[in-house]
Amino acid sequence: MDNSDIVATRCPVEEAMKLISKKWVIQIVRDMFFGKSHFNEFKEGKPNLSNKVLSNCLKEMEANGLINRVVDEQDNSYIEYSLTQKGLALNKIVYELARFSLVTDLNNKYYSDEKKKEIEKLFRETLDIN
Repeated sequence: MDNSDIVATRCPVEEAMKLISKKWVIQIVRDMFFGKSHFNEFKEGKPNLSNKVLSNCLKEMEANGLINRVVDEQDNSYIEYSLTQKGLALNKIVYELARFSLVTDLNNKYYSDEKKKEIEKLFRETLDIN
């Protein structure tokens, strides 16, 4: 068996993509790193994200072990979500995606050089990247 057989059989990149490639997953993970933990908070700034899609996404993320869902015992409507150790391990991926966007904005179409440094620092500190 050569290396291509091993990768073709169970490629780790494909396995990771199964967990994070669905629309909204990475954005929700990013939001959680930045302190959001409730259903309505995840919808902020995402007008195309319906309640049904968000609900399904959160259920799938929980089933995949990326997030925990805790229901308040005294108020069943109060639900808080948090990243699991598995979810927290996505910090470097989220950081590199942000960096990719900043680095490939060659003509400063979206960000000035100063803003790029500020955003990268914010992500590095928030995501605990050394």
